[in-house]
Amino acid sequence: MMRFEEYGKFDALGLADLVRRGEVTPLELLEAAIARTRAVDHEINAVGYKLFDLAHKQVSQGLPSGLFRGVPFLLKDCGVALAGTETLMGCALFKGNIAKHDSEIVARYKRAGLVIFGKTNAPELEFSTSTESLLFGATRNPWNTFYSAGGSSGGSAAAVAAGIVPAACASDGGGSIRIPAAHCGVFGLKPTRGRLPVGPDEGEQRGGLAVTHVVSRSVRDSAALLDVTAGPDAGAPYLAPPQARPYIEELTAPIRTLRIALVTVPFIEAPVAPVSVAAACDAARLLETMGHIVEHVTFQPQVREWASARGKIVCGYLLTKLEDRARAIGRPLRSDDLEPHVYERIMASTPRTATDYVRSLELIHAVGRSVARFFERYDLLVTPATASPPRRLPVVDLNMRNVEAINSLMLPDHCFLSLFNCAGTPAASIPWTQTPDGLPLGVQLVTPFGDEATLFQVAARIEEARPWMTQRPSLNCISQEAANAVQRVDVRNEDNCT
Repeated sequence: MMRFEEYGKFDALGLADLVRRGEVTPLELLEAAIARTRAVDHEINAVGYKLFDLAHKQVSQGLPSGLFRGVPFLLKDCGVALAGTETLMGCALFKGNIAKHDSEIVARYKRAGLVIFGKTNAPELEFSTSTESLLFGATRNPWNTFYSAGGSSGGSAAAVAAGIVPAACASDGGGSIRIPAAHCGVFGLKPTRGRLPVGPDEGEQRGGLAVTHVVSRSVRDSAALLDVTAGPDAGAPYLAPPQARPYIEELTAPIRTLRIALVTVPFIEAPVAPVSVAAACDAARLLETMGHIVEHVTFQPQVREWASARGKIVCGYLLTKLEDRARAIGRPLRSDDLEPHVYERIMASTPRTATDYVRSLELIHAVGRSVARFFERYDLLVTPATASPPRRLPVVDLNMRNVEAINSLMLPDHCFLSLFNCAGTPAASIPWTQTPDGLPLGVQLVTPFGDEATLFQVAARIEEARPWMTQRPSLNCISQEAANAVQRVDVRNEDNCT
């Protein structure tokens, strides 16, 4: 069997190249990923569904000759459907919610040759910036297991950081790719609205605020995975601007001199740690040495209450999904179907009238126009990814009912990020440095709507100048006390799909 010391050296394209050259088989890669899962997941609690038998069947039946043929892969347990398996979203109400077909993006993963062998943990309904749930416990940061991995794609980011897979499915409706990427020291891109398919079961994710992509060890994996999944599916309501060429080619394409804005004041008022500001300033200085023009500016969109409008859209979407699920199992929605903090926040922010919802949408679109006007002056924006480093668990009291207190707890994680879900622009968190305690700290890059090309070009240059792939958490910092704390109320066994 392929040892982790060898398996862990490669990104996804590197593993696929080994398969292509006949140096390793898809089965050997799968066994290496399963072995790594069994070795470390009891410490970090990143992989909820362990679909090992399903993956063995996929390999034995023969894999498509796609770009990622044979590479082990994990889906996030939210927002995407894998035929024959549950999608729980960390919520007990969705037990028995068995998918009858694959989401289009999952079908594209499969056509690319990826081998899906599990699903990663997420907080209930993706409604937290830390991956903690009453149902499945907390996902722990591989760099220090007493700390949060971030959320809501914390399971995916922790799995990548811990070397279980080189890339994993993730989604972002307010920072949920970029927060855990920053906290776990991996690369996480939120693509342009409409760049990736959401069908056939959705018209838009969270009112167009959310998009699915991946977290990855390397920039090139993110680019190549976007190449094999991008493009509308039948009936898509949004079309992102077409790309000029494959994103993988952007990594080595010539890059023009860019006008770069550095912003260190968050878009929603929140305290910012000096280390977060220093990281963004340091990244801006590096870009300046590369010949780009950097200006330290303050930017606030000229739209009042955009954050509140975003909350109303998300909560209206979630309440619709919850009521649909309750109806499917033959009863009304109950308050005890959800964690107290989730129920209270949804009920507090759900639009009460159709006009309230429409006004919220109009505010969001006005934000997009404000951001677009900002990018008429700049080609790239640099900010801290999060206002603070990873935080010690538990970050959130899941039984809290004070909505204002809960929202304040989460502000440091998304105050620089959620604006760009409203605008629909591409944005990424890149690994930048570590705190004195050895915890990762990320920097956010943002480009105009539809311009993933420039973002990949810049990220690739930063990765070349300050490589991060060789940095790996030791996973030896966990105590028995912490190990005992990694518990699940409802243990999901291997291959609990139908």
